Amino acid sequence: MNLKMKSMRALLGLSQEDLAKIVGVSRQTIILIEKDKYNPSLKLCIAIAKALNTTLDDLFWEDSRWMTSELLARLIRLKEKF
Repeated sequence: MNLKMKSMRALLGLSQEDLAKIVGVSRQTIILIEKDKYNPSLKLCIAIAKALNTTLDDLFWEDSRWMTSELLARLIRLKEKF
């Protein structure tokens, strides 16, 4: 499961439907990406990263230490904007 994408989306207060509309895909596509049942194109990966105001590395790179203090602080600042 792509917990990073799901967590970042949730921290920003975006539903799957919201994110889908922003990046121009169906809600089902977002669900499948979050469940690791669909490999998005590079174009879609970039659109999702931009929508979540993050980098491709932070969003899709597999790293057990992904929720660094820097990333967490950035997400909190973003949430405060909304």
